[in-house]
Amino acid sequence: MKKVYTCFCTDVIHEGHLNIIHEAQKYGEVIVGILSDEAMIRFNRFPTISFDERVRIVQDLETVSRVVVQDDAMYDQVIKDLKPDYVIHGDNWKNGPMKAIRDNVKALLGTYGGKVIDVPYTFNENVKRIDKRIKEKLAMPEYRRKRLRQLIKICPIVKVLEVHSGLTGLIAEKTIIESNGELDQFDAMWISSLCDSTSKGKPDIEVVDMSSRFRTIDDVTEVTTKPIIFDGDTGGLIEHFVYTVRTLERMGVSAIIIEDKIGLKKNSLFGTDVEQTQDTIEHFCKKIQAGKKIQLTDDFMIIARIESLILEKGIDNALERADAYVNAGSDGIMIHSRKEDPQEILEFCDRFRAKNSHTPLVVVPSSFHSVTESELIKHGVNIVIYANQLTRSAFPAMEQTARDILKYHRALEADSRLMPIRDILTLIDEL
Repeated sequence: MKKVYTCFCTDVIHEGHLNIIHEAQKYGEVIVGILSDEAMIRFNRFPTISFDERVRIVQDLETVSRVVVQDDAMYDQVIKDLKPDYVIHGDNWKNGPMKAIRDNVKALLGTYGGKVIDVPYTFNENVKRIDKRIKEKLAMPEYRRKRLRQLIKICPIVKVLEVHSGLTGLIAEKTIIESNGELDQFDAMWISSLCDSTSKGKPDIEVVDMSSRFRTIDDVTEVTTKPIIFDGDTGGLIEHFVYTVRTLERMGVSAIIIEDKIGLKKNSLFGTDVEQTQDTIEHFCKKIQAGKKIQLTDDFMIIARIESLILEKGIDNALERADAYVNAGSDGIMIHSRKEDPQEILEFCDRFRAKNSHTPLVVVPSSFHSVTESELIKHGVNIVIYANQLTRSAFPAMEQTARDILKYHRALEADSRLMPIRDILTLIDEL
């Protein structure tokens, strides 16, 4: 009997999947691949049930003869192992980023005479309702909050993009690209103090109060599912910080990053050009301990941001602080620098990893932007935050559009650079 292969990345079997299996039966033995958690995250979204449960719901289907694990969104290894006569899939993979998967499958099957079968994708209210329910479940605080810790265990490096509104949250949520035969997307979102303030036309000196910043979180969580890391600046007074931790945890935020400075907040990239005062190790440790004591779950993370390199106090000072903050209960260490050369960041990471192999390391390559994710992985970095790129790209684009309208007294000259209204409308989901 000929072998027919299909792959599922779902938590629920609905009529769309059953239709594919029904069509597959017409051609031979039905073998179903289950995308591993790691591959599913890279390709589509975070699963809401365990991998074993996802395997079991397919094994329970009498029409499926075998279930296998597919460890990559691309089918190379599974086709090499199974050599199926047919690979069957919904025809939604004929366009968009998924087209790269279909093209790859077709080329692989072509080497020995196998064929691709495209089945019309199932669009109906029941399927739409099931997909919507899964998304709503992923957005719930108890599911979203724990996801960052899970990602750190699964991903070589967690890629985080700055967001400052519901719209930018949708960009981080939905942007998927195909590059060199692979699909990629962002894993989490960073709600930056700088970008949150800038979007409100305010300076980055903690003038935007926490209540306003929490409203930004609400805007983002309402339309997205990915985990959130919150820029907590200095964390403020210890007595205030504990309330911030409790609120963020309740909202489903995965982590807060606080910097070891005191006094009026000045952006770190000013360095020693402006007066900035680093907190004492003892006081900052008390702040970490107070935050850890007040939280109710093990999911939430407090990450300590070390400003020693910003303030030109050297790597030894940064390492001393890192050890103390970890001992105080910090769930991660962020090391920051305003130098374009990433060497001191990489040296810190190497020396920290020589003593501590498990505490997550976070970097924000705003100044040292030439460093690649693969380089950071080699030096033990777990999380990379692209902390302000959306804001910095939006401002010059909007300013140029405004200039062109003033110059030409019409919108025609700007229009070729603008996103079509139809694309914006399809980006935003309707209830």
